[in-house]
This record gives sequence, structure tokens and C-alpha cells, in this order.
Amino acid sequence: MADLLDTRAAVRVVDGRTREGTDVVVAAFDRFSTEAVTALRAVTAKLGKPIVLVTDRIEEGGLAAAVACRVVAILPRSAATDARVADSVRVAASAGTGPPPDLLDRLAEHAERLHREMLAPSGPAAAALSSREIDVLRLMADGLDTGEIAAELSYSERTVKNIIYSVTDRLRLRNRSHAVAYAIREGVI
Repeated sequence: MADLLDTRAAVRVVDGRTREGTDVVVAAFDRFSTEAVTALRAVTAKLGKPIVLVTDRIEEGGLAAAVACRVVAILPRSAATDARVADSVRVAASAGTGPPPDLLDRLAEHAERLHREMLAPSGPAAAALSSREIDVLRLMADGLDTGEIAAELSYSERTVKNIIYSVTDRLRLRNRSHAVAYAIREGVI
């Protein structure tokens, strides 16, 4: 990033450890992971300056963490040309301390989507589980495999697999163990 920005006359690159003369921090990560958030929190605590983030991927919940770390612009690495990064730095330096409205709009949309997906009108998404799904989850928690669950409930193995897939996909769970843990945590089984 320093080499990229050094080519621009309007931007002066300072040593990463220097506080004097720093108006904006440019941070580049392959993906905006937990480690990246930790690093940005440390920079924010030390410098308290707006941050231009260059990354290819932001994990779920990363947008809120980015805003909390004073990120005011996000650029994909593939589009991070010297001109675009320099323009983002200039805008960040002149914009003051708050994040730009488009970033706040994306954050609000993200929060609204999560709210819609994870909460039903009457409570957690787990309340929407059918009795068939609860029965399958209960037997999975008892350690039965797909064939044993099918025999116990008088379903075909294909039906049991479809029920498991439906639950894990709808609730965005990783696997059978995650589904059982989720059901236990929500008090469904």
C-alpha cells in the first residue's frame, strides 16, 4: 500500500509507528477476519484516525466491526488502484470523524436483513421448527444415524436427509452437530 500511495503527489505516506502527520490510516487485509478486527482496534485506540479498509472479503458481522473501528471507506483489493486509494484517503481526511452515509446505509440494510432472517414475529427462528424436525433433531441428539432415525420414525432415509438439510439450510447451521447444539441451546429438545 505504501508503494502504491507513494506515487501520488497529494498523499504523503508516514511511518506506521508515527502519530505525527497521520490523518488517515490505510489498512489492507486479504479478508476482514477476527485478527484484522483486533489489529484495527489497536490502531484505532492508538491513533483515533479514520481508516480506509482494502480487503477482498468481509466476514459476517464484519461491517459493524469495521464501523466500530472507524472505517470510513471500503475498497476491494482488486479495485485498489493508486488513484482510488488516494481519492478515498483524501475524502476520509476531509470528511471528519463520521463514516460516510453509504456505509451507514449498508450497515442498516445488513442489520435489517439479519433481524428478518433470525427473528420471527414471536421469537427465535427455532420456534418455527415443525414437530417432524424436532423429532429428527431429538433422535440425532440421542446419537442415532440416518438409517436408525428413519426406522424409528417410519420415514425413508431420503426423507430424514431432506429434513436435516431443510433445518440446517433454513437456520444457517454448518452440520448435524451444529443443528443439535442449536436445538439444545434454544430449548427445543
